[in-house]
Amino acid sequence: MEHVIRLHIEKLPEGVYLATSDDVQGLVAQGRTIQETLEIARDVARKLLDAQSPASSAALVPASESFDYPLIVAT
Repeated sequence: MEHVIRLHIEKLPEGVYLATSDDVQGLVAQGRTIQETLEIARDVARKLLDAQSPASSAALVPASESFDYPLIVAT
């Protein structure tokens, strides 16, 4: 089953990106680019959810056929 997990991503002074989530306890991911950070966060979230009991992931919102996604475009 797919779930929607909200991430908070910030650029650190060192020039790397840090992702955390209030939805998945313990999720912390860091990468050189936003794309790399998202890929690492997805892997970390999958491993954390697999390690948790089914009741822990029951609070997550199931992925639906449509959702909002912020598209960032550099100009």
